[in-house]
Amino acid sequence: MSAIAVVGGGYVGLTTAACFARLGHDVVCGELDREKVSRLSKGEVPVLEEGLPALVAEGLAARRLSFAVGAANAVRNAEFVFLCVQTPLGPDGAADLSALDGAVREIAPVLRPGSVVINKSTVPVGTAAFVERLLGEAGVPAGSIGVASNPEFLREGTAVRDFLEPDRVVIGCQDTGVAVRVSELYRSLRAPILVTDAASAELIKYASNAFLATKVSFINEVANLCEAVSADVREVALGMGYDPRIGFEFLHPGPGFGGSCLPKDVAALLHTSGASGYDFRLLAAVAEVNALQHGRIVAKIRDTLPTGVAGARIALWGLTFKANTDDLRDSPALGVASDLVADGAEVRGYDPVAGERARDWLAGLDVAADAYDACAGADVVVVLTEWDEFRWLDFDRVGESMASRRIVDARNLLDPAAMRKRGFTYEGLGR
Repeated sequence: MSAIAVVGGGYVGLTTAACFARLGHDVVCGELDREKVSRLSKGEVPVLEEGLPALVAEGLAARRLSFAVGAANAVRNAEFVFLCVQTPLGPDGAADLSALDGAVREIAPVLRPGSVVINKSTVPVGTAAFVERLLGEAGVPAGSIGVASNPEFLREGTAVRDFLEPDRVVIGCQDTGVAVRVSELYRSLRAPILVTDAASAELIKYASNAFLATKVSFINEVANLCEAVSADVREVALGMGYDPRIGFEFLHPGPGFGGSCLPKDVAALLHTSGASGYDFRLLAAVAEVNALQHGRIVAKIRDTLPTGVAGARIALWGLTFKANTDDLRDSPALGVASDLVADGAEVRGYDPVAGERARDWLAGLDVAADAYDACAGADVVVVLTEWDEFRWLDFDRVGESMASRRIVDARNLLDPAAMRKRGFTYEGLGR
């Protein structure tokens, strides 16, 4: 088994480190935050991710997983170094590689000759070459360190399973020998391994997320059309999904795509295409449709209220960008909430895991202790995240506590007939 260093103890880095330890490798995860390293070393996992706390505990107990303060301390004895640092959007829409730049310059003096530096973060096309250039500028002899791209395809909420049971493993490298060495790390996993050049590997990640975003925006447009022609988007999506060329995944209308990946990757790919002189019109339309979706949800809410949004008491169920995660980044739920607050509504939200933190993300948002508390005195309840617990509430109790029985279901989570039977005015998407 191999000695692996993972630079970055965030969502991707921690999952990568814990899963490689599960595969039997010796892993050191480097993180700048000293307090975070202390907590991780005790098995305290700061993110909501199914199976990850148990995997970290297992790695620590087996002494195959450890944590260190700083990148340099993690990589000193490593044969493989995975870069899992944040690459947020810059003000111009390009990925900000400053964290990557800093990490490479920090580790360069202590890298073992013959080791391999691997980009795991989502990075623009050309980043592998950028890392090679940084290593050279830091005095690393040309050819003494391998550089590869190995993009992650981890979904929040199922990241551990996605790593250990991947659809594919993509490795991009100009040196076939280095690519083979990296592929050996995944030998015990039953998955196709695609070895390609670094630029293609980097683009595979962006193109994959852009395609998923396209499906989301497409089905939201289909839902809007369904309302115009009195069709049911759930039936339409079902009929589409049985076609194996299309599939069922990401054919669920909602308030738009969000999170830390799709919005960022769509914007970064648009920036890359623009910088290359190509007008990616389809992807630009995907981004535009997503940006408009918040307004469509607000308009639907407005249409249910006799006197409009201003002054109305509105309950929001769900604040994270999707269920089974505590991630609020680019959450469409918060986008809708922001528009409602700006329009003068009194907004009270509830989320099973991220409610208290949501206060810091949006001024003017009141946070409730539970779903029933959120809807007390409300003129309308809006379902914005598909948390399963919302299906099983006592809706007679919900209705009795509201000022009027109105529901806007922006996730099509609830049964319209059951809601209307209980006296609710129910509005879904495309139904």
